[in-house]
Amino acid sequence: MFRRYLKVTKPGIIMGNLIATAGGFLLASRGQIDPTLMLATLTGLSLVVASGCAFNNVIDRDIDAKMARTKSRVTVTGEMSPLAALTHGVALAILGFGILAWFTNSLALGFSAFGFVIYVGVYSLYMKRHSVFGTLVGSLSGAVPPVVGYCAVSDQFDSGAAILLIMFCLWQMPHSYAIAIFRYQDYKNAGIPVLPVAQGIDSAKRQIVVYIALYTLVVLLLPINGYTGLAFMAVACSTGFWWLLMALRGYKRGVDMTRWARQVFAFSIVSITAISIAMAVDYHTAISPLTL
Repeated sequence: MFRRYLKVTKPGIIMGNLIATAGGFLLASRGQIDPTLMLATLTGLSLVVASGCAFNNVIDRDIDAKMARTKSRVTVTGEMSPLAALTHGVALAILGFGILAWFTNSLALGFSAFGFVIYVGVYSLYMKRHSVFGTLVGSLSGAVPPVVGYCAVSDQFDSGAAILLIMFCLWQMPHSYAIAIFRYQDYKNAGIPVLPVAQGIDSAKRQIVVYIALYTLVVLLLPINGYTGLAFMAVACSTGFWWLLMALRGYKRGVDMTRWARQVFAFSIVSITAISIAMAVDYHTAISPLTL
């Protein structure tokens, strides 16, 4: 029984968000770590993310049934009823938001609620099914975790938090477009208007290159503005430029687009994980953040 309650929360997504949240938290902590606050932030946000995923599985069960990647989800197979999944999601949300409200601050709580509403209420319920801009809207919710971690410590939305929000938004775009390319038939069968389906793979390829370039430039704002050091800059430059070169290989004659998109997707995970770890350990201890 426990297995289906775990699967409906998409553990892989939770883990990725945990790493990003910890990165933002440790960047803002600058070596002065409050273990209780960190545990509460990671636990609370993980429960909120898990709740959002449970709601998403219920909302998407009709289109999930048409996609090879998602047709075995417990809300599609009938292993878990929509009511059970919704009840589970509500319970997780109450517990997660409760922990954040008790242990963190209104800013961290507010960003968590913002990400939840965008993901469940705007992206899942409407934008994903009706607009090519669904990916862009969804990227806002995906960029929230590191900002929550940062704001839980700083209790202010300064230039560091703004950089984190923008860079994680930008990262989401090529990451998601790459998935949409190698899962093209799935999205087409389900009638989801992702960019490769709605405007063609060539358009998606161009935007992947543009977004990776923009992402790399924004990541460099952290060391440029004194939030991180030279080690972080080295990681940012090497991963960003390698990811960009990988994306540009999509223009080689005779390239296998499915294989290329999988490589771009796989390296996106390597890149953001390396960046999250680097900003957690190579923080700068003498910064004066500009409060926005």
